[in-house]
Amino acid sequence: MARMHTRRRGSSGSDKPSADEPPEWSDVDPADVEERVVELAAQGHDPSQIGIKLRDEGVTGTPVPDVKLVTDKKITEILEENDAKADVPEDLRNLMERAVRLREHVQENPQDYQNKRALQNTESKVRRLVDYYRGNELEPDFTYSYEVAVDLLEEH
Repeated sequence: MARMHTRRRGSSGSDKPSADEPPEWSDVDPADVEERVVELAAQGHDPSQIGIKLRDEGVTGTPVPDVKLVTDKKITEILEENDAKADVPEDLRNLMERAVRLREHVQENPQDYQNKRALQNTESKVRRLVDYYRGNELEPDFTYSYEVAVDLLEEH
């Protein structure tokens, strides 16, 4: 993935193997997988953490390498159907958490110019994502600010 704010790191990387059905060794019932996804979400796990847990621990001891291959639905779709969806998408929430941490750090350390720039870059990314999600995942009049981020993050 090419980086947005630096000239480093090219875009080469490994691709996920193309498979259209789950491997034979992972014969799990789609209903069990969906149930486990909702259960993990109730415990406070994010969609990406749920995927990792299912890959590593599995359902009833059988690993699930790819939830979408088993259930024909993404983890976020399963959560949506079961009213367990987060108010803010996971990628946006993580960036907001980072921006809040950075802002608090920069307020305590006003001479830390490197992290001042990191804060500017992070908040730029947050604004771009907010533009992307506004209207669908977010309210049509949602605007990002430090205070809004702190309020959103305190709710959870």
